[in-house]
Amino acid sequence: MRCLVTGATGYIGGRLAPRLLAEGHPVRCLARKAGRLRDVPWAARTEIAEGDLRRPETLPAAFEGVDVAYYLVHSLGQAGFEAADREAATRFAEAARAAGVRRIVYLGGPEPTADREVPSAHLRSRAEVGRILLASGVPTAVLRAAVIIGSGSASFEMLRYLTERLPAMVTPRWVHNRIQPIAVRDVLHYLVGCASLPPEVNRAFDIGGPDILTFEDMMQRYARVAGLRRRAIVPVRPLTPALSSYWVGLVTPVPNSIARPLVESLVHEAVAREHDIAAYVPDPPEGLTGFDQAVAAALAKVRDGEVETRWSTASGPDAPAEPLPNDPEWSGGTAYTDVRERAVHAGPDALWRVIEGVGGEHGWYSFPLAWSVRGWLDRLIGGVGLRRGRRDPHRLQVGEALDFWRVEEIVPGELLRLRAEMLLPGRAWLEMRVIRVDGEGSRYHQRAVFLPHGLPGHAYWGAVAPFHAVVFGGMARNIARQAEQAARPAPPGPAAGSGRR
Repeated sequence: MRCLVTGATGYIGGRLAPRLLAEGHPVRCLARKAGRLRDVPWAARTEIAEGDLRRPETLPAAFEGVDVAYYLVHSLGQAGFEAADREAATRFAEAARAAGVRRIVYLGGPEPTADREVPSAHLRSRAEVGRILLASGVPTAVLRAAVIIGSGSASFEMLRYLTERLPAMVTPRWVHNRIQPIAVRDVLHYLVGCASLPPEVNRAFDIGGPDILTFEDMMQRYARVAGLRRRAIVPVRPLTPALSSYWVGLVTPVPNSIARPLVESLVHEAVAREHDIAAYVPDPPEGLTGFDQAVAAALAKVRDGEVETRWSTASGPDAPAEPLPNDPEWSGGTAYTDVRERAVHAGPDALWRVIEGVGGEHGWYSFPLAWSVRGWLDRLIGGVGLRRGRRDPHRLQVGEALDFWRVEEIVPGELLRLRAEMLLPGRAWLEMRVIRVDGEGSRYHQRAVFLPHGLPGHAYWGAVAPFHAVVFGGMARNIARQAEQAARPAPPGPAAGSGRR
């Protein structure tokens, strides 16, 4: 069956597409920009259709000939996300019905378990999207999952950083609410299986793992699996969801704009009320994955640098999609630049390895305090901050997040271009190039570009320009030095296996 995957640049969609391919289904991915999927390892085996759910005229070609359409997009973290998701789901449903799609599959969130509960905006929006799709006239399966445990998921990152960084913590009372988490591998199992549901099935299904826990239980069990000491957790009533989201944003890489709706959702108990899905899609042969096993698998992926997708991979529809403007198009406008270039006594390959390894645990090779302060300031004003890190410690792909940048272009061995996603009065890019020269060396070329928005943008550049010699100058100097050190032959040492790295 030909499957259309929306949200293929996101956390779940980026994992679902290769699994559908493995089952023999032809896959078409809908993306606003086809280039966002250029570097994923499975892209060559799929068809990429450019389209936008906010632009209905772009959808007919994407839905043509599709049997099963997966709806895996949301606008969480953006202002007015409920209206945006309502519009997107409506456009999706209309396009699917017009194209004669035989099945829609949607991954949503749990419904509150008590009538007296007022749903959070996040859960309310997920439920509304489900209703829109169920009423589309196309047979629809809505899978309702609570906390998804998997390397790189927003929920797992919240759990991981809170537990690892805080041996003792004061928490809101919702840490005692019951939750039925589910491993990402089991979510994908059900999503793939739903492609083969009989046509008369048009309903929602609750999906969850074998364990029902409180969030406090989850933190304590995470600590045990990760080899940490038991955490001291003291729930207090005054810590509201709003205050909790700032606390989560302070400690974890998840920004407040995403942390707040997720935290508000945790106020509700999230326990599956039925397991009817098993009558249509049997559980995995080895059984559903327990919480401890899911955490261990996720930690192994993080440790080995094999995280497939991360919550930060997806960018919102309002993110600038156009590349760095070239000079002729912007003649007459202001474009501030800071250009640095250095000779490197190392080959192009050694220099490229340093460039592609920038960010995350490796840092930015200059004035770490300045980068940290800039990241903290961005978090304080509601930005993503510097802690999103990177998916893979050695390799980058177009479209993925890198601290408070996003990879806009990468030419292996030659060019890395990053687009800023910190909050700025303008738009900014950072380019790093390898220039090949005759002989054994190379040259490092670095360019920062800033396009100001109005007077605040000009004032911002003027305020930070005095620090560029330290930050950007030091960055160029240290990247060159790191490449030279990496290219030097290792000194003779003790016999293999007897020393420490």
